Amino acid sequence: MKLRYSKTSPFVRKVLVAAHELGIADRIENVPTDPWSAETDLGHANPLLKVPALELDDGTVLIESARIAEYLDGLAEPALYPADPVERRHVEQRVALIDGATDAAVLRVVEGRMRPEEHRWAGWDARQKTKVDATLDILEAGPLGPPNRDADIVSIALACFLAYLDFRFADEDWRVAHPNLAGWYSDFGMRPSMEATRPDA
Repeated sequence: MKLRYSKTSPFVRKVLVAAHELGIADRIENVPTDPWSAETDLGHANPLLKVPALELDDGTVLIESARIAEYLDGLAEPALYPADPVERRHVEQRVALIDGATDAAVLRVVEGRMRPEEHRWAGWDARQKTKVDATLDILEAGPLGPPNRDADIVSIALACFLAYLDFRFADEDWRVAHPNLAGWYSDFGMRPSMEATRPDA
């Protein structure tokens, strides 16, 4: 399998952490990709020009981190998703919330780093930050699973979201108003899968 990736993407990191937790990271060839480059050939794999994109051995390409994580989950044990369909629906809903907040954080980065300064819209940035903060408040209220148990897809998505906030918004300390999240992440962030996928490594 080949993974089109950028190591600074929180969605790529979610896939990589999942692969490490499942013990199949060595089955994936990471292909560095700059989705913003005018010369990128990423469009052949994903016309949306987004990473991650996972090319399977038969040529099939999977896009979006949630779909890729689901596929990887079917290749190994232990499972990242519950078998019970009702529980799985709740898990998928929680991951959708976390992914939405992660996407809002990415949009803030795009607005602040990629858009020409004279065209930046402070109201847009504020709207995205509101989404991030509201999600943090919901997640702070819990419940949060034990940080040292086997990782599941919710904990992986959450850890990658919080890590991205640290990476891109270090001056906006989310820990002050969210001590439960901070305590949970201080432990989960030390897992080998998280250390192996640090964007600054």
